[in-house]
This record gives sequence, C-alpha cells and structure tokens, in this order.
Amino acid sequence: MELRGKRVVVTGGAGFVGSHLVARLVGDNDVSVVDDYSSGTRAWVPSEVRVQEGDLTDPETVREAITEEVDLVVHLAASKAVNTDTPRTQFTENVEMTYNILERMDAVGVDRLAYTSSSTVYGEAPRPTPETHGPLEPISPYGVSKLTDEGLISTYAHSHGIRSWVFRFANIVGPRLEGAVVPDFIDKLREDSARLYILGDGRQQKSYMHIEDCLDAMETVIGSADDPFNVYNLGTRTTTSVTQIADIVSEEMGLDPTYEYEGGRRGWSGDVPKMRLDIDKLAGLGWEPSLESDDAIRQATRELLDE
Repeated sequence: MELRGKRVVVTGGAGFVGSHLVARLVGDNDVSVVDDYSSGTRAWVPSEVRVQEGDLTDPETVREAITEEVDLVVHLAASKAVNTDTPRTQFTENVEMTYNILERMDAVGVDRLAYTSSSTVYGEAPRPTPETHGPLEPISPYGVSKLTDEGLISTYAHSHGIRSWVFRFANIVGPRLEGAVVPDFIDKLREDSARLYILGDGRQQKSYMHIEDCLDAMETVIGSADDPFNVYNLGTRTTTSVTQIADIVSEEMGLDPTYEYEGGRRGWSGDVPKMRLDIDKLAGLGWEPSLESDDAIRQATRELLDE
C-alpha cells in the first residue's frame, strides 16, 4: 500500500510515536487523529490535522472517527504502562479499543489496518527473537493485551478481509519521549547531578530504535508486505545496557555521577531484562536501521536535552 493520497486515521496520534507519524504522513495524505490526551498533547500534532478528542472504548467515538471514506487506520492508542497497578483495567481497555476499531472497520468496509504491538508479547525468549518464535509467553498484563489484540486482528485479517500490518516494537526513542529510561535519567540528573539511582542491576540489555528509523520501517513494511496478516519485528541488531544508557546520558550532560542500583535483575514486575529482536524478515524487504542501539540512545538524549 502506497502512503500517498490516502485518508488515514491515526489513533493515539497526539502521543510520542503517533505525533511523529502524523507529521510525516500529513504532507501527502488526508490525516485525522483520535486521542484522549492521556499520554499526548494537541501541541504535538500539526495544526492542519483534524483531531477528535475521545475514548476509543466508546463505540460512538469510533463510529465518528472511522467512516467508509477512510483508506487506512493506524492504531497506536493503548494503555502502555508495563508496570501497571490496574492490570484488569489495562487489559480490558486495550482489547476493547481494538475490538471496537475492527468491528467498525468491518461494518463500513475499511480494509487496511496498521497496528503497533510490542516485543513484550514474546516474554523472556531466546535472543535474537524471530517473528516465528513460539509459544509466546508474555509476563506482563500489557504484553498479554498486545498478544490478545494480535489474535483479534489476525481473525479479522483472515476472516473479514482486513489486510493488517502488525509491528512488534523494540524500545523506540527520540524527541517527545516520556516515561522511559532516557528521559527518566535526564530528569534525575537535573535534580541531582552527583548521584543517579538506577532501577534494577544495570545489566538489563535491550534494543533501542530511533523514532525516524521506526517510521521508515513502518512505511517500508506497509508499502511492501501484502499478505492478509503481516507481522514484523522493528528494532536494531544491537543492544544497550541500562548502565551504558546512564553513561551516555551522563556524558551528554557533561556529568560524572555515582550510580546506585535499586533492585535485582528485573527492574519491576513484568520487566523483560534482556531483549533483542531478530530483524532479518524486515531486512528481507531491503531495509536496515540507520542507527544502531547505542547511537539511537545518544541521538535521542541530545534531542531530549534540546527540548
């Protein structure tokens, strides 16, 4: 599917990934956004883009957002906290949003969906983890909700003709990022430049992908993969430990703090300490990330410091 001259609805389009995606699409497409502003802001969305404020667990919000004229729905909206203290609510809301969207698309004949899933669907899997790995054993309610959404989308792809692209994200970093390790370290060091408290043992090691590479990869997959149900890992071939992130952030801020670690190998309940996705399937489409994990962290740190 070529992303030009299309009517595109982006759920969660005022958030971190969504707002960057909307800014990229708006020049060549008619883009509208649905967002409840729980983790985003209207100021991040280009002024010419229509924004509907609403809760996607409400079918009326979905009916208003998705009409028969829409060519593609990009579904990013979700409750994203991996360490949530309301797991039932998170699971219910994420699945209900996705089900509402799929039902509405089917009802009005919209037959293209892109969905942002997560590496958390794999749980603690062998590394690098390919899309064919199984069984999938998520260890957080968030991962369970994402895996359930994937199952719903697969059903509508194979039985209702909604061609779907599912992206299992690594850790995406860049401007506007909130609630993640890089902005957390920046905030902590601005408060206390001499000491940095690190959750976990610092040896947690994951793949970090810059937002611009993430968007490039999404566009490549949507433009090239044409099975009814397409699942692709999005990440880098390298990983960065939490201690390495602390080193990069400290260096970029011109600081030399003492590190103090809090916790064991797992930073919090549901955290997967080590993650690296196999991206050979993505590379098979002729695409590779421009920044590996350490460089993505450094670039994102500089961008966040400039905000």
